[in-house]
Amino acid sequence: MILLVEDDYNTRIDRWISDHVEDLSRSYIQTLIENGNIMVSGKNIKSNYKVCEDDEINIMLPPDREPEIEAEDIPLDIVYEDDDLIVVNKPKGMVVHPAPGHYTGTLVNALMYHCRDNLSGINGVLRPGIVHRIDKDTTGLIVACKNDKAHMALSEQLKVHSITRKYRAIVNGEIKEESGTVEGGIARHPGDRKKMTIDNYRGRPAVTHYRVLERFKGYTYIECQLETGRTHQIRVHMKSINHPVLGDTVYGPAKCSYRLEGQALHAMVLGFNHPSTGEYMEFRSDPEVPVYFSELLNKLPK
Repeated sequence: MILLVEDDYNTRIDRWISDHVEDLSRSYIQTLIENGNIMVSGKNIKSNYKVCEDDEINIMLPPDREPEIEAEDIPLDIVYEDDDLIVVNKPKGMVVHPAPGHYTGTLVNALMYHCRDNLSGINGVLRPGIVHRIDKDTTGLIVACKNDKAHMALSEQLKVHSITRKYRAIVNGEIKEESGTVEGGIARHPGDRKKMTIDNYRGRPAVTHYRVLERFKGYTYIECQLETGRTHQIRVHMKSINHPVLGDTVYGPAKCSYRLEGQALHAMVLGFNHPSTGEYMEFRSDPEVPVYFSELLNKLPK
């Protein structure tokens, strides 16, 4: 398993890993470090090592620590596929990769069945093919890689922020301006390690551009384009300007006036240079937004 440090700089490595890998306890991480199973940029470290920006952490887990993930015949909405990659339109409620409490029914389980043994192995047995993630209750486009060469090429594009990602969202409140940009470093929340927060000192720089598509009474329909891709970026940035995403009970109101399963957020456009040909390819979900999203737009008061 290879992890890239994108937040929480100057944090002890054992704590950093325990915050980012849910199924590893801090004491077990310390044992792994002592046994040389965790390295940073190819070097052995101690448990008190403090992570730096862009550190590459290689975690080599003993085989019996990771459960066997089974391929499952789960239908996939495939937007594009070739020998190097596959672009899928992920439904609401589907977890991207296995984790405690979600070892079945994930996108990875479905990809393993569809692609057989043709998935990259860079991110370990729990995340074969997975280059980037979108939240469980966020719908839309995600790309997975079938070999390590393609995986490394797309990972580099993610690192330099050259991948096009446009989202549709419905947010609370009426945004007055026609467009805008939110800038603010995003880091792990100090009081709740499952949440993210704006922190320009500890956080990774993050930029979200948005434009208004339609206004409703008490709500705004917007398009967001990511300049960077941090965890929960749109959700955290929209909360920071007092317009949390509708249905987001983590960063917005605890109660929602509409029956939603999670936030009204959809990854509509995904574009990148093909890892083999170098040709720029851009994909758009069809329809642009899923049924739950369009039905919600029809219900909002004008």
